[in-house]
Amino acid sequence: MKQSLLAALDARGYSTLTPVQEAVTEPSLRGLDLLVSAQTGSGKTVGFGLAIAPTVLGEDERFGIAEAPLALVIAPTRELALQVKRELEWLYAGAGAVLASCVGGMDMRGERRALERGVHILVATPGRLCDHLRRGSVDLSAVRAVVLDEADEMLDLGFREDLETILEAAPEDRQTLLFSATVPRAIATLASEYQRDAQRISVQTTGGQHSDIDYRAVLVAEHDEENAITNLLRFHEAPNTIIFANTRAAVSRLVTRLSNRGFAVVALSGELSQGERSHALQSMRDGRARVCVATDVAARGIDLPNLDLVIHAELPMNEETLLHRSGRTGRAGRKGFSALIVPPRARRKAERLLAAAKLRAEWEAAPSADAVRERDESRLLADPVWAEEATEAEGRALDQLLAEREPAALALAVLRLWQGQRSAPEELLSVMPRNPQGQSFGPSRWFRLSIGRDRNANPKWLMPKICDAGGVTRKEIGAIRIGDEETFVEIALEAVEHFLATLGPDREIADGIILEATDGVPDMPAPRPRTFTGKPGRQGDKPFGKPYAKDRPYNDERPRGESDKPYGKKPFPRERSFNDEGTGERKFSKKPAGEDRGPRSFAKPRFADKDRPEKPYGGKSFGGQSYSDKPLSDGEVRKPRSAAPSDRERPRGEAKYTPKRAKPAYGAPKGKQRNG
Repeated sequence: MKQSLLAALDARGYSTLTPVQEAVTEPSLRGLDLLVSAQTGSGKTVGFGLAIAPTVLGEDERFGIAEAPLALVIAPTRELALQVKRELEWLYAGAGAVLASCVGGMDMRGERRALERGVHILVATPGRLCDHLRRGSVDLSAVRAVVLDEADEMLDLGFREDLETILEAAPEDRQTLLFSATVPRAIATLASEYQRDAQRISVQTTGGQHSDIDYRAVLVAEHDEENAITNLLRFHEAPNTIIFANTRAAVSRLVTRLSNRGFAVVALSGELSQGERSHALQSMRDGRARVCVATDVAARGIDLPNLDLVIHAELPMNEETLLHRSGRTGRAGRKGFSALIVPPRARRKAERLLAAAKLRAEWEAAPSADAVRERDESRLLADPVWAEEATEAEGRALDQLLAEREPAALALAVLRLWQGQRSAPEELLSVMPRNPQGQSFGPSRWFRLSIGRDRNANPKWLMPKICDAGGVTRKEIGAIRIGDEETFVEIALEAVEHFLATLGPDREIADGIILEATDGVPDMPAPRPRTFTGKPGRQGDKPFGKPYAKDRPYNDERPRGESDKPYGKKPFPRERSFNDEGTGERKFSKKPAGEDRGPRSFAKPRFADKDRPEKPYGGKSFGGQSYSDKPLSDGEVRKPRSAAPSDRERPRGEAKYTPKRAKPAYGAPKGKQRNG
């Protein structure tokens, strides 16, 4: 390893290298292409900075005159690219390296001037670097090493074509390093196309994935998520905290809520400009802000000092996002805390995410207001200010205070001033975690509902009503017994207090459904028998099935005209008459063999054309007969339309219709003339 790099590591406080840094700096891998998979926060930035040093420096300890870039590092987001640049600046400061960045949202003219002055190591995002390539403001012909950081994320964001353009513009004899948290098929395909005999390195930390991160699944009641976040921030009092949300609207809402509660909070989302995002991150680094509310894409690759707490205000969409979110803490050997806010409706989704990510989380309730106050008291007593000696000016003020006030009054003032500098904790509704799968329901209490079969009650309809109204989950509800006029529900004993507090004094589950507590296990009465009243249209009055066959009389035994059907009486056997004489014989029977079939008795008689009577004023028949005259009531005869003279037979000058009045000449007045 180069002496300048060793000196930089010693000055930074590196006593030992991380596993990924040791793996990529093996002497046998010097100058080879590498495909490295390691979790976030494992020191990959310093690792590939050490790995490319022999390639870009060669046998020299320092860089020469800066001209075209010798090393190229590509990152998916602006924040990660700027972070990588800062890390490489202190690492290569002793080697005299000149670094530049090309990221979206920054002034492109300034980047072009920096490239013209000369660069040793260039850190860029794919889109902005392709813009410089198309404009001809960057030359990659001298590049000796290319590093793709977070390659899986760049492919997910749709930068594959840009990466191919960049890699094709670089020399073929370069050293290519791909760093990725996971190695899916797309990464393997990219490595096979643009790497030469790449060595695969997979670094797993001892103790499993994210072993330095303590995962907690925090159960909160419905509509209590933001209050739980407030108590988490107050309980831990972390130097830096990131709260993740899924949408920009959620980020804005949380920032407003926390700002009103007195927290020093900044936002980080895609709608902000690069200057605003850089200002927000700098506020977190210098201590002006302690809480950052961000979306997933905006917070990709962020490395903040003393980031001890990550809160998932909304559950991520998949396990990879969960790992990337939580990986912002617990970096480089530091311990971290990752809390998932889980309302009852999202319990199963949280379990699936944790199982897919192969993480084990401890389920617990959010810190209560009393727990936050106890933590404040312990912090107050453990503050090192108690052990410091008073200065001369402080001593005079202390003597004056002791002379004017009692010690108890001074202690109370100190306590109130301490609490006044912090946001007051929120009162939360307690949520009891559900029983583990496979165990018995346990102790419970029964409640009565004022609804039964008479109002079509059923468990599938009642279950969501009870969960929504009482703030409990399905696993906290035991048996549901439905009677004729009432229903009994079993609730876990640990959840009864929260269940009743959520319902309120009215104890109303839904419109007209009131809940009452009962003593012991209810004794359900036998269902009342249903009787048939003979009136159709009521469910309770319908008979249960038909009588047995032995109880039904045969057709021959029934009186003529009676039936066993309850809804109305129909004549039995059916009487039908087919002619006027009442003999019961059909006037037209089925078609006998060899004879034409006549019409049915209910059909009108049909005639042949020759036998059809002519209408007094009908149209021409098929024989070509003329229309006949139609006599009128006054003795006159109206000629048919065909007998009227045609236009050819009329004398010249006669018209079939009366012509319209001619239009006035152009300019002639129409209607009355106005005077004046």
